[in-house]
Amino acid sequence: MSQVPAPSTAGSATRSTARHPVDQVLPPARLGLLGLQHVLVMYTGCVTVPLVFGAAAHLDTSTIGLLINADLLVAGVVTLIQALGIGRVLGVRLPVVAGATFTAVTPMILIAGEYGMQAVYGSMIAAGVFGLLVAVPFARAVRFFPPLVSGTVITVIGLSLIGVAAGLIAGTDSTAKDYAAPSHLALAGGIVLFIVLVNRFTRGFLSQLGVLLGLVGGALVAIPMGLTDFSSVGEADWFGVASPFHFGAPEFPVAAVISMCVVMLVTFTESTADMLAVGEMTGRTLSRRDLARGLAADGVSGVLGGVMNGFLDTVFAQNVGLVGMTRVRSRYVAAVAGGILVLLGLVPRMGEVVASLPGPVVGAAALVMFATVTAVGINTLRGAEFDATGNLLVVAVSIGVGMLPVVAPSIYHAFPAWVQIIGGSAITSATLAAFLLNLLFNHTPGRKRTRTGTGEGQGEGVVGPTAPDAAPPA
Repeated sequence: MSQVPAPSTAGSATRSTARHPVDQVLPPARLGLLGLQHVLVMYTGCVTVPLVFGAAAHLDTSTIGLLINADLLVAGVVTLIQALGIGRVLGVRLPVVAGATFTAVTPMILIAGEYGMQAVYGSMIAAGVFGLLVAVPFARAVRFFPPLVSGTVITVIGLSLIGVAAGLIAGTDSTAKDYAAPSHLALAGGIVLFIVLVNRFTRGFLSQLGVLLGLVGGALVAIPMGLTDFSSVGEADWFGVASPFHFGAPEFPVAAVISMCVVMLVTFTESTADMLAVGEMTGRTLSRRDLARGLAADGVSGVLGGVMNGFLDTVFAQNVGLVGMTRVRSRYVAAVAGGILVLLGLVPRMGEVVASLPGPVVGAAALVMFATVTAVGINTLRGAEFDATGNLLVVAVSIGVGMLPVVAPSIYHAFPAWVQIIGGSAITSATLAAFLLNLLFNHTPGRKRTRTGTGEGQGEGVVGPTAPDAAPPA
């Protein structure tokens, strides 16, 4: 009688020691192309933040160009940290790409108007230090920031920024001769239509470049309209690094620091959801320690951004989607993307070109981006339970409180400056309201129960599954 051969010990050993797809290094050519693809997908969203903030803070073109380069440089460094990791301290070690978060835009604009640019970057440094200190506790307390809270906040982020996009398109001075000029509105409308058509009638990678193509096409149309001025581009250097503390020694007003620390918590919520999603896509279950290291990298972005005149970074959802679409799981692809971002951040002339784009062009792209953020928030809220719970009221009150300073900017004018900074930020006020109301309705005795009688209501659910604490990967 024939015998079944025993399993090969060598083969079993090979399989057991095989690298996880996340840790595999692809051939150089593939690494380069896939890394570049990640940069192209996130580039527009990343540079939109300094463009919008610079315009709202009334900075000149050269200064906005400096912010763009600093933004790309910091995003590249943080992406490298996230992908490669630093010991047992920093980096989630997943194929994620970091970029400037829209969450910080409104608070930064308010702080710049009240205290100046030194306070903007001082409060960002403080928020970064705060992020480093609370990364581990936040990873353990992530259940207090469920889809109910994160979805509400993300929705308010998008809604609150649409007015900024409108200001770029129409102008901010209603008495100006060219305010809301029909030609400007037509240009912006054409760009929005172009982005829609690209997304509707193209497929794959090209469909993800709609916003970038819209910016390029809009700039070309704006040239014969006399809306462009690239005169400062020739004066910019090809290579260079922005000097630290460009606006002077940092300042730390208490209200500004509190506001930016709240922004950091919101950023943590965004990054947590995205890191968990990538963990599921790649088949690598994240422990709380993994999450904490990824969140700590967000904290580093605050410190580094504050010193280098950059911005707070979060894990970019666009690139999460790209991982799902391409099914490329190697974290070294993200590392290559980070290297490319660093190189772009060292080319001031490119930042100057982007900073010279006319307001209606940037505003049209920003309108689509901000409205998309709102839609993402609404989609996130689908993860919350609303039947037989108080969660609908949590969302309603939080959005109402958050939108008050948007529709009535001077509503807190009679209060001290620190109240105006905290309450006047739609994102800060909505976050505080959603967090506290979620605690009241879902984490106190006698809370309302769902139809299943579990009492969970998904208001107290976690953002996503995490594994028990485990030793971090080498």
